[in-house]
Amino acid sequence: MAWSLIHAGWMHLLLALINAHDWTMRYVTTFSTQVFSLLNSIIYFHKAIQELQRAHDNLSFAAFLYAIIGAIGTTLAAIFLSTAERWKPLFHPYIRMGLTEYAAAISIIIFIGMPHVGELASLDRSTLHVSTSFKPSSPDRTQFFVQFWHLPVGWIFAAIIPGFIITVLFFFDHEVSSIICTIDRYGTRKPSGFAWDIVLLGMTTALCGILGIPPANGLLPQAPLHSESLMHTEKEEILISVDGEEKVEHRDVRRVHEQRWSAFLHAGAILVFVSPPFQHVLGLMPTSVLAGLFMFMGEQSLSVNPILYRFFYLLTPPSELPKLPAEIRSYRGVHAYTLLQIVITIVIFVVTLTIAAPVFPVLIIILVPIRLLLMNRLWDRKVLRFVDAWACRKGTPEDDKDLLAGEVDEKTGAAPRLPDETIRDV
Repeated sequence: MAWSLIHAGWMHLLLALINAHDWTMRYVTTFSTQVFSLLNSIIYFHKAIQELQRAHDNLSFAAFLYAIIGAIGTTLAAIFLSTAERWKPLFHPYIRMGLTEYAAAISIIIFIGMPHVGELASLDRSTLHVSTSFKPSSPDRTQFFVQFWHLPVGWIFAAIIPGFIITVLFFFDHEVSSIICTIDRYGTRKPSGFAWDIVLLGMTTALCGILGIPPANGLLPQAPLHSESLMHTEKEEILISVDGEEKVEHRDVRRVHEQRWSAFLHAGAILVFVSPPFQHVLGLMPTSVLAGLFMFMGEQSLSVNPILYRFFYLLTPPSELPKLPAEIRSYRGVHAYTLLQIVITIVIFVVTLTIAAPVFPVLIIILVPIRLLLMNRLWDRKVLRFVDAWACRKGTPEDDKDLLAGEVDEKTGAAPRLPDETIRDV
């Protein structure tokens, strides 16, 4: 594993040096990013079920029933607190923001303490396994660093293949999460540092390989959650023209607080709680609470995925569906597009449960040429323009082709379509 992560580390640095974001993600559409986001949601839910299955095998029946209550309670409490920003006029705005930002942490603390109250204290429970001393957790290791230099040369070169797969997964995960947490609805003003982020990710990945620990990465849905929790309303002055006279109009605009403190505090808290004696505090967490956290993460990722809302369209009577643009006759193409995304996600998830699991990032990448080269032959171009768009730039693949054919409005630079927010918010 050490050499696989070391190879992944220098591959990340290479991607940053050549500014890979500009010439890779420019071809990615929301078709692929939505599938990837949905896959992450399903994996989180699956991990939660696995934790509850282990609780069923290791605990008494009464303790298992409470484990289910604890998992669901952690999820519901976190979801409830995550809506604190909309509790206005209750509490000070900064209090509401803090409750939203740390909804999961507050919920976890509540349900860590609850099993120690009253008769619940007599129930057996399964908690996280943590190290109680400053030494490697594996009994087979006496030092923190892996002696990776003892591996035969042939195996060192063979490790390039899993290193490449890890790089593909991490790069795509990071790019998608960065795109999602800086979309137009968040009103971010500072540009994203894609290349610097990839440099840091490569360094930490290589360091994890040298230390012999699993690489730490996975920004979905944490990054969008962070942006959501920092949303606030600002007053913005806009010049409007009324009867040839310019006037200033004040409008409420939703934006995120762009600061570095919350990310810094998150990193600092992680550093503190992975070191003794604070690891003991983590050891108090029941695995059922961890299952609840997984469900909360899955729910938060799923709740902002347009696939979910287009799936609801499948269950909605035709008379109740929102009106489509005039050039689209029916929802048939939209429904087929949604079902294809769901089927592809399920197929990739099944692959992750088999021996072929390491290649699933490659399947995600293959979706890009499928969308650009195959789907435009099977779907009406107007439908694709309605449901899909470039992930990192304005417009759609169909707009680009129409521009070459002279069919796009010269003023707007794009053919008429509804934004993704419309699909999501309906």
